[in-house]
Amino acid sequence: MINLTNLSYAFGSGSSRALVFSELSMNVRRGEFISVVGASGCGKSTLFKIIAGLLEPASGSLTLNGVESTSAAQRLGRVAYMPQQDLLLPWRTVLDNCLLPWELKRSVPKADAVTQIRTLLGRFGLTETEGAYPHELSGGMRQRVAVLRTVAAGNELLLLDEPFGALDAITKRALQIWLLELWSELDKTVLFITHDLEEALLLSDRIYLMTGSQGGGIQEFTSGLPRPRHHTLNYEPQFAALRQELELKLYDNRLT
Repeated sequence: MINLTNLSYAFGSGSSRALVFSELSMNVRRGEFISVVGASGCGKSTLFKIIAGLLEPASGSLTLNGVESTSAAQRLGRVAYMPQQDLLLPWRTVLDNCLLPWELKRSVPKADAVTQIRTLLGRFGLTETEGAYPHELSGGMRQRVAVLRTVAAGNELLLLDEPFGALDAITKRALQIWLLELWSELDKTVLFITHDLEEALLLSDRIYLMTGSQGGGIQEFTSGLPRPRHHTLNYEPQFAALRQELELKLYDNRLT
């Protein structure tokens, strides 16, 4: 679905140029759930903005669905991107917030878009919130609405940037279980940023470690955990050993 080859990005120019990452290569196959982990400042969110068409890389190539993308504008709107904050519009109901992608594309009649969103509301456990405003929802429900809106954009590739990072531990755990159960039904490809190593292992087929700031590279980690998975997997010895291995790799790379 997506290939990145020798991708580099830097802020500024000339003597004030600050390298974020360089020579970064990765691939994502259709239908995979891929997590990206790494220390703050290593360029995870910047990478997502490049893929989404919000930033232009300094060098390297990006291929989306087998076609090389030669500009950020070419990618814009082809990838569904959810940033760290839910960014729900406070003056709009849940239904109207979820209609935003349709308003930008208008590729189907509005009645069809509303029907699709109501179906998704049911699958996301949000049927009763259709007419509610964001301030009337809990943090977990707001995040579910934001993920639903991202899915409603209709793109096969979803970029989720720390969607559960700001939530308390109990709510976060509940949403991990929810996403684990829901993802297999969505038929989507997901790139997921997280700082939570257990979350990455529980949800992902493969994990990419962005290794250090100021021009660091990237390293692939495959857990080998089978699917389907149950949320109690993280209590098993195999899972604990994998978490330790992943943490050691991440820590060692931060020191190099």
